Amino acid sequence: MNTGFTAIPVSERVYWVGAIDWNVREFHGYETGRGTTYNAFLILDEKITLIDTVKAPFFAEMKARIASVIDPAKIDYIVSNHAEPDHSGALPLAIREFQPERTFCSVLGEKNLKAYYGAELPLTPVKTGDSLSLGKSTLSFVETKMLHWPDSMVSYLDTEKILFSQDAFGMHLAGSQLWADEYPEWLLAAEARKYFANILLHLSPKVLALLDELPKLQLDIRIIAPDHGPLWRQHPEWIVQLYRECAEQPMKPRALVFYATMWGSTDQLARMIGDGIRSQGVPVELCSLGVNDRSAIVTKVLESGLVVVGSPTMNNQLYPSVADVMTYLKGLRPQHHLGGAFGSYGWSGEAPKLLQAELGAMGFELPLDPISVKYMPNAEDRERAFDFGVKLAQELLKKTAKA
Repeated sequence: MNTGFTAIPVSERVYWVGAIDWNVREFHGYETGRGTTYNAFLILDEKITLIDTVKAPFFAEMKARIASVIDPAKIDYIVSNHAEPDHSGALPLAIREFQPERTFCSVLGEKNLKAYYGAELPLTPVKTGDSLSLGKSTLSFVETKMLHWPDSMVSYLDTEKILFSQDAFGMHLAGSQLWADEYPEWLLAAEARKYFANILLHLSPKVLALLDELPKLQLDIRIIAPDHGPLWRQHPEWIVQLYRECAEQPMKPRALVFYATMWGSTDQLARMIGDGIRSQGVPVELCSLGVNDRSAIVTKVLESGLVVVGSPTMNNQLYPSVADVMTYLKGLRPQHHLGGAFGSYGWSGEAPKLLQAELGAMGFELPLDPISVKYMPNAEDRERAFDFGVKLAQELLKKTAKA
């Protein structure tokens, strides 16, 4: 039956029945320029099982994809790996319309889902080590608390060797292709790093713990099926290794200078600092917050061992766009960075000192005092800024040479 939306085979028993959100451009704090997907999966066995649902407005699309394979009323089980509404928003509708025998979630998932959708929601909690016979296949559960919500868990289908990894190993990337190997590697790397930087960076220790724990579970994983973005069938270890690198956050011999400017003074300082860094052979990128959003900045921070931040002083405070990024960055807890602060001012000059304090509170190493310029920088100020960049780059090279 032609339902308008079609399920896509993942394996002999599994179909992708999710939804593509081509036009979403913001996801709780960061810009999603390439849209996203809400992946859901249908397992055909003696007990027909739906793994996760979709964001509520996309329920009809998911239902139609299911209907292209089976009557949705034949679904016996639903598994909710993650309670966040982009994956559970359609769950109450699915339970009401499909009337499954049981709906499974983690112990904390039961609390969170009922907090969202009401205490009457019929749920069966499971924990690490529990398994569910579907007939020929068995579904096993592993709790992954705080990756990236307290309720998060993953599910493993033994016959198909598929790890349904919820938000782990995913990215915000809408596309008509299902598989990661159908996209260029540079695009996958860019979007995976951006996703990690903006969603999982502050959870890096837990990511590393999970990556160390997975091999001990002795799961033969052939396919990784996340809840966002493409699925991994060829060399799934590529995305696992990328996550490990991101979580370890090694100090890299690259630099980022980001800043805001009112009348061009802080911009001039940024350019001189950037030139000083570049003169030492360190690749550097300058990013004005007038044209770069917070999510792009955080992604670049992940790739930069040296981060230098500039702000004009406005009403004795940081410039608003700088304050916004610093608040966002602080919550993501980046590690293993050198830092520096600079800025310009008219009547008072608090911003560079405020930036220095913010960076210090985040754990950045700060080898130099901040530099500050009143009104427009003169030749001496520009030389001072250039030298500031030189010294920071030299310190970065010393640190990365020891690594």
